[in-house]
Amino acid sequence: MADQARGASPDDRVVPFAVPDLDVRGRVVRLGASIDTILDRHGYPAPVSRVLGEAAALTVLLGTALKFEGRFQLQTKSDGPISMMVVDFNAPDNFRAVAHIDEAKLAEAIALDKVSTGDLLGEGHLAMTIDQGSATTRYQGIVQLQRQSLEEAAHQYFLQSEQIPTRVRLGVGTVTSGGKPQWRAGGILVQFMPHSPDRLRAADIHPGDAPEGHDILTSQDPDGIEDDAWTEARSLVETVEDHELLDPMLESERLLYRLFHERGARVFEPVAVHEACRCSRERVLSMLRGFSPEDRRAMVADDGQLGVTCEFCSRRYSFEPSEVEAGASAGS
Repeated sequence: MADQARGASPDDRVVPFAVPDLDVRGRVVRLGASIDTILDRHGYPAPVSRVLGEAAALTVLLGTALKFEGRFQLQTKSDGPISMMVVDFNAPDNFRAVAHIDEAKLAEAIALDKVSTGDLLGEGHLAMTIDQGSATTRYQGIVQLQRQSLEEAAHQYFLQSEQIPTRVRLGVGTVTSGGKPQWRAGGILVQFMPHSPDRLRAADIHPGDAPEGHDILTSQDPDGIEDDAWTEARSLVETVEDHELLDPMLESERLLYRLFHERGARVFEPVAVHEACRCSRERVLSMLRGFSPEDRRAMVADDGQLGVTCEFCSRRYSFEPSEVEAGASAGS
C-alpha cells in the first residue's frame, strides 16, 4: 500500500517531513482529483471554490497528523459572503467539504472586486474540532476571524491553543488538462519543535526606560520567538509561491529539496487521501426517525416520499413514510 501511494501519483497525498538541523517538522499536501471532484460537484463561483479549497488543504494538513481513528473538523461561521464552511477529515485518509453562501453579499463582493479570503469570510470565528468518538471528550479550539487569511488564522490557532510556532502556506487554482480546467489545491505546514523547551520561550517585551547598560532581550518575531533556526525555517516557507504548490509536475519531495537542500530534509511515508462522504441510507433514516411524527408528516413531498439531499455530496435519499414510521415506532 505504501509503495502504491508513493508511485501512483504525486497528487492526493500528504508527505510528512523533518529538518533536524532546524528543529522543524511539517507536512506538504497536494490535492488533485479529490478537490476537483468536490468543487466541480458543488459548482460554486470561482472565488468561493478557491476559499473552500484552501480550507480543505488546511484541514487535510492538520487531520493527517491524527494518530488515532477519529474526525478532525474545520468550521467557519462569519458575516461575509461565505457565511459558513465545513470540512470534515475522517482519519486516516478521507475528507469532504461544503460552503454556505449569501448570494447578495457575494454578488456585491465580486462587483467590487473584494474577493480575498478575508473579504469573503468577513468577521466571525473559525473552530477546529478533534472528535475521537462517543467514549472520549471532544477538543475544540476557536480563533476569531477578523478579515484575515486562513493562513493567518492557522498561525493564531497554534500560537494560542498549542503554543507551537507554525507557518502555513496555501494555494488553490485551476490547471487545464484535456481542454478542461481542473481545480488543484496545495499547502505546506512547518512547526518549530526544539528538544529544549527554553528555545520556545518568548522574548521579553521592552520595558521602556531600562537602566543604562542593562541588556534587554526584545522580540521582533511575529511568534515572539527569537531563534535563528526558526527564523530561517519560517522565512524559507514564506517564499513558497502558489504555482509551486499547484504545479502537477513538481512533486512534494522536489519542493522540499528546493527549500531545505542546504539543511537536509528527511521525508517520511506519504499518506494517500481521497474525497468521501460519510452519509448513508442508514444514517439518514436514523436522523429522520429522530424527528417528531408531526415534523415527519410535514416533510412528505408531493410525490408521497420523504426526501433528503446530502449537502456534502448531493446524494438524494428517498423513503416511504411507512418505512420511517415503522422504525420510529419500534424504537419508541
